[in-house]
Amino acid sequence: MELLKKYKFFGGRIVKTGIAVFLTALICDLLSWPPMFAVITAIVTIEPTAAHSIKKAFVRFPASAIGAAFSVLFNFVFGDSPFTYMLVAVTTIIVCYKLRLHDGTLVAVLTGVAMISTVHDHFLSSFFIRLGTTGIGLTVSALVNFLVIKPNYSLMIKSKLHHYIIETGTVIEERGKEIVFQQPLHQETKAKFERLWKDFESVETLCEYQKQEWKLHHIDRKYTREFHYEYKKLSTMRQMFFHVANLMAIPPLDAPLCKEESIQLMFKSFKYALNDKEYRMDEGHLQVAAELRSIFKKCVQEDKCPQTYIALLFELLSIHDLIEELHQIQLLAHKHQKFIQYKGANAEM
Repeated sequence: MELLKKYKFFGGRIVKTGIAVFLTALICDLLSWPPMFAVITAIVTIEPTAAHSIKKAFVRFPASAIGAAFSVLFNFVFGDSPFTYMLVAVTTIIVCYKLRLHDGTLVAVLTGVAMISTVHDHFLSSFFIRLGTTGIGLTVSALVNFLVIKPNYSLMIKSKLHHYIIETGTVIEERGKEIVFQQPLHQETKAKFERLWKDFESVETLCEYQKQEWKLHHIDRKYTREFHYEYKKLSTMRQMFFHVANLMAIPPLDAPLCKEESIQLMFKSFKYALNDKEYRMDEGHLQVAAELRSIFKKCVQEDKCPQTYIALLFELLSIHDLIEELHQIQLLAHKHQKFIQYKGANAEM
């Protein structure tokens, strides 16, 4: 593990693939079976989590059987010809699609096509040997994924989420300048926001990987606590992104903003709060938020303010509330951590 941390380009998935390929080829060699099909299967079966590997193994094995069966059938009828390659590939894809074996289609096609040049007169034995080698590849890769270098995405989730929250503050401030100075949405701001949205989706994917992994392995309570609070932050940021998206859609205002300085200060304060480790908002920000909330209520009651201005106030106050929620989540995480440390210190006494 220390070597993996030192040479970051040499990741855990690469190591697991190498081990799976070696063991698969070794077993096939001991059985005097051709290792090529087993190795191909082992390579494509290494997934981000052991749960994914095991789940997809149950799809890839029958799919590979379909590919092998078509290879034997068309080889028997047409021999080793270009027409055979085409038929094997096309029929395998169609049948896998009809049977909803989507995750096994690639392995099935590779198995079927690669078999054509190796099948001669022993059609039935070739079929069962291919199934055996495919089964070895699936089993070995699933076991390696389960037993070797168990992935822990918690630290990666925490690091990425912290970075993307800071980036969100920058995007909000840039959009705020455009709104305050009555400018349309700049393409650069839009591109940053769309890229950031995809980045947050990648963190959600890591969270799903972590949940899947914990279904199969012993759960360390320390990591589950950290994950719990980080996931709550991610859920809060998901809500915030909808409001930031609404800010992106607000058209240029026809007239100067009422309380323009307060609104500009609000945008800047969002950035500072999202850059803070505890997402704290100073007294000045809280006073401005209270002032804008009062204006918003008055606008809604009297129905005299432009709808665009009301929408802007609503989005600003919504983002403010969500940052306050982030702050509360972080405070709870710190309190929980201190409580666990205090409890652990007393247990050692």
